Amino acid sequence: MRDPLKMQRRWLLAAVLAGVTVLAGCSTMRSVSSDISSFGEWPAGRAPGSYAFERLPSQQAQPEATSRLEAAAATGLARAGFKPAAAGQSPDVLVQVGARDSRYVVQPWNDALWWRGGFGYWRYGPWGSPHWGLSGYYDLPRYESQVALLIRDRASGKPLYETRAATESNTRADERTLAALFEAALMDFPQLGINPRRVVVDLPPAP
Repeated sequence: MRDPLKMQRRWLLAAVLAGVTVLAGCSTMRSVSSDISSFGEWPAGRAPGSYAFERLPSQQAQPEATSRLEAAAATGLARAGFKPAAAGQSPDVLVQVGARDSRYVVQPWNDALWWRGGFGYWRYGPWGSPHWGLSGYYDLPRYESQVALLIRDRASGKPLYETRAATESNTRADERTLAALFEAALMDFPQLGINPRRVVVDLPPAP
């Protein structure tokens, strides 16, 4: 007969080791894998041209955070062929950017056979009878990081190209990850593709 307490200890140890392994992997991460979706009708034969960022009222209220987000997007825009408009000159296009992080928790044994953890009641034992026991668990937080970018014609205001990138990891996205996401989002510009599609890009060098 198996000892339920020993089995749970083994599960807990395996979960802790899995978490350590994931964190170790994050510390040596060199690339970002993300899902890309892009939409629009970029005019055939039109060059990328010059751009200026356009801020929403909510972004104007947070200038420092918005400046960091725009700096992260600038690398991807440069790789796509865009350049910042010179001071005093009107840009060819206006660019809006956005980003968000969503946090959720994954338990190592996310299964109907397990209860909600802690000291408590198991639904049913291996022989169909409910019983009490130790059911400790180890939470694994996950983050879904997303960026979005919209390019509009400055003269007409018409949206020309919209693209988004999303990735999952065990930490919130920093400036390097955001830059990689924007680069991935613009990798196929001005072409469209299957939505969503997987793209892998290298992280920018650490400062």
